Amino acid sequence: MTNDSPLLQVAKVYAGYIKDLNILQGVNFQINSGELVAVIGPNGAGKSTLAKTIFGLLTPNQGKITFKGKDITHLKSDQIVQRGMCYVPQIANVFPSLSIEENLEMGAFIRNDSLKPLKDKIFTMFPRLADRRHQRAGTLSGGERQMLAMGRALMLDPDLLLLDEPSAALSPILVNSVFEQIKAINQTGKAIVLVEQNARKALAMADRGYVLEAGRDRFSGPGQDLLNDPQVGELYLGASRLH
Repeated sequence: MTNDSPLLQVAKVYAGYIKDLNILQGVNFQINSGELVAVIGPNGAGKSTLAKTIFGLLTPNQGKITFKGKDITHLKSDQIVQRGMCYVPQIANVFPSLSIEENLEMGAFIRNDSLKPLKDKIFTMFPRLADRRHQRAGTLSGGERQMLAMGRALMLDPDLLLLDEPSAALSPILVNSVFEQIKAINQTGKAIVLVEQNARKALAMADRGYVLEAGRDRFSGPGQDLLNDPQVGELYLGASRLH
């Protein structure tokens, strides 16, 4: 991959859960190394479907996905992980019966080196988790679970992190906390695709954004430009946050 080529590129991708019924209708998307890119849009627009397709949980019916200059269109998730991409789903993203520390260790399943430096790094980034490292993940609050899920994904030191609706069902205070952590992760150099229902907050901190509608990328541009675009505001942002 050359320095000026995208880290990830999605070109004219069609995908869905049922044969011949595509939710994604020719989506184009890209993210560069170190960027934070938000994907917003109304419910049913295809945001989570795009994340799952990028990560190999769904196979495109048409189109091409390249990561670090290599075609990953038909690879499975475990192969994509080994190439440096991790995905944090909206739900069922921790092992509730395991401790925080054990969850982090499970996240490093393909590593064969010492995990202590990475765990120390994660605990520094998420001090709340460090204080409770022996506590079962099932006893954590929603916000703490999201932090653990992100920490577990970071145990593989990925080049790209896909976050699917990390603020879903969280209180406003916890939303702010999770978003601060996402920004901090991005500032370490990690590229992040942020699929998010909280459109205003996501666009406000994103380098760039994409607005999906009916499985198509209807608008794209710098986060602040989309936030201030009257058409985007009227159609997708409303008077309050997007649902």
